[in-house]
Amino acid sequence: MTALLWGLPGDPTMTSVRRALSRIGVPFLFLDQRQVLAMTVELSIGPAVEGLLRVAGTALDLAGVAAAYLRPHDSTRVSAVRDTPPGSPARRHAREVDDVLSAWADLSPALVISRPSAAASNGSKPAQLQEIAACGFAVPKTLVTNDPGAVERFLDRNGPLVCKSASAIRSRVRRLDRGDDLSGRLADVTACPTQFQRRVPGTDVRVHVAGAEVFATRITSDADDYRYAARQGLPRARLEAIDLPDGVAERCRQLACKLGLPVAGVDLRVTPDGEWFCFEVNPSPAFSYYEADTGQPIAAAVAGLITAAVTCAQVAR
Repeated sequence: MTALLWGLPGDPTMTSVRRALSRIGVPFLFLDQRQVLAMTVELSIGPAVEGLLRVAGTALDLAGVAAAYLRPHDSTRVSAVRDTPPGSPARRHAREVDDVLSAWADLSPALVISRPSAAASNGSKPAQLQEIAACGFAVPKTLVTNDPGAVERFLDRNGPLVCKSASAIRSRVRRLDRGDDLSGRLADVTACPTQFQRRVPGTDVRVHVAGAEVFATRITSDADDYRYAARQGLPRARLEAIDLPDGVAERCRQLACKLGLPVAGVDLRVTPDGEWFCFEVNPSPAFSYYEADTGQPIAAAVAGLITAAVTCAQVAR
């Protein structure tokens, strides 16, 4: 029994998990997306999910995969494919490999971090907010619209807002207030429904859940979106490991479990009066950024989940 890792070698988060598994000595195959044109995948779905993955002379029986860690990008954008014309055999092949591996990841009995169907919860942030609220977190008042007038009325009722993508597409969180040039900033909303939320004052806390383990990081920054502080000419965010109140930590575990995510990045903000808001849950968090500053053993925890799954499968054989 073995583990399968799928992604790009330049991804720091993937690299940290590969290193952690190597230190433990767990057998794994790293599937480098740059080699997508050298990959073939066969999948058979019946009473059991079976398949065969071949890449560059290596064959892997998918029935022997006990755990998988997935951080794939769109394979049509790797260097060997991205400059080929639309509809080319290379593009079709890359899409087919992605589709078959994603289908296997959803159907396999292996531990999958994380299944595409579970990761899809982040594809609609308003829908995900309902799941978040059901776990007991406060959520900000939210509007999703393509009507600039609706945004202005929402702003009048709720004060300063933040806006971001309503889907899983990465976007920069921006503040919106009455002093801004609203006509210019809201014009694009008519062509792209956007999520607006009442701005919640307080301190950002990123929580990484890996199975039963919870790692919390307090972020101190003057930027609206601490990930892009430098673009605003502000100092880099300061990250510090903290302990969460027991109830908040347990809600994070429950939320990850409810969404079917063995590993998750939960975005929280605690207000000055101690109320905990949750904004969203990332199904494939780039935790290496936080780990590098805090020393939290997040990669080791993820590797521990994979190791346990492989070990249990070996014993069961």
